[in-house]
Amino acid sequence: MRKKHKVQLVAPAGNIEKLRTAFMYGADAVYIGYPGMSLRSYAENLDFSDIKRISGETGKTGKKLYLALNAYLKEADLKKARAAIKKINAIKPAAVIISDAGMIKVARRFLCPGVKIHLSTQANTLNSSAALFWKKSGVDRIILGREVSLKDIRSIKKAAPGMELEIFCHGAMCVSYSGRCLLSSVMTGRSANEGKCTHPCRWKYYLVEETRPGEYFQVESFAGGSYILNSKDLNMINYIAEIAEAGVDSIKIEGRMKSLYYIACVVRAYRSAIDSYYSGEKRPPKKIIEELEKISHRKYTTGFYVNRDSDSDMLFTDTSAYERKYDFLGVVENADDNIVTLEVRNKIRTGDSVEVIGPDIGQDRKEKINLMFEENGGVLKEANPGMKVKLNFKHGACAGDLVRKKNEQQS
Repeated sequence: MRKKHKVQLVAPAGNIEKLRTAFMYGADAVYIGYPGMSLRSYAENLDFSDIKRISGETGKTGKKLYLALNAYLKEADLKKARAAIKKINAIKPAAVIISDAGMIKVARRFLCPGVKIHLSTQANTLNSSAALFWKKSGVDRIILGREVSLKDIRSIKKAAPGMELEIFCHGAMCVSYSGRCLLSSVMTGRSANEGKCTHPCRWKYYLVEETRPGEYFQVESFAGGSYILNSKDLNMINYIAEIAEAGVDSIKIEGRMKSLYYIACVVRAYRSAIDSYYSGEKRPPKKIIEELEKISHRKYTTGFYVNRDSDSDMLFTDTSAYERKYDFLGVVENADDNIVTLEVRNKIRTGDSVEVIGPDIGQDRKEKINLMFEENGGVLKEANPGMKVKLNFKHGACAGDLVRKKNEQQS
């Protein structure tokens, strides 16, 4: 039975351009890191003035803004946490995302009415007893740990019916327990639990015997070494029906450090899959599934949701490199009939066969770059990132559309 209210789609936003793209391409809400207090210190976290301006914009559109304050607090951080909550009251986002119990206590005391508390996946909630505990603690929504199964989600929802549940549906997965990892801290001095992970799980490893320095032994049976900790990327596009029917209220895309192109493509694919399900389709059309092959990604897995007893399916030990079948060329700034102004993001040449995509996945169209002009009218044979060029597109385009082409080396 389909829910009366659609499953919400939440997207990452590392900067204002990505945020607006996420909304344009179908996200219901976005999450961004609060400066200095989220688990993505290297993401393009927006400053306070940007966040305040964005909050005003989202309030007018019905879209929602969630602020991540999910770093773990040390004793010295408590004063900073109280100051952050008081500043957030001036923004009034739809919710704050928190993992630390102390931070929840601070939020309950100082947060203004109407701003909800979402429990981060870093809190590792995997069962109904924990869900009920957090409900009593003032949490409005739990972002479940990625180790939970769809079967367990149904049980949790039944035991805690008033609790909103959210899960990650797509993106990179941490090899550790919902992000609780010390590898980066031990190896580089940068703590994952403070948002500074250097991702050593993606590195290549060999085995060296203590008394034989310089003699590298193969781990597993790969001549080039082995990526023994490298997890595949999560992809649940085929399971929207099961997710909704398990009682999930919201699905989230991972990737505050991903590109604008990645966010646009993944958001529109899941937007289409959700809408397809609520229009009566059990599975999304093939075109939607194929769209997720056109972004930069590692091999895909359904994680613990479906094959919980098959952990080996989540690892790929040959390489941690991304598959990239398409190159993102640029963003359409504006269009006047068939004359399109393109902000170039990757080298583009006359003669290129390209694809123009927008929020509606059914309206993608192919074009050939026959003529390309500088803004002052000079003819170009190629354009580099940072330039603005004018193109003649037979099928036209709209502001915010993206242009891509097949990667010849991987196609």
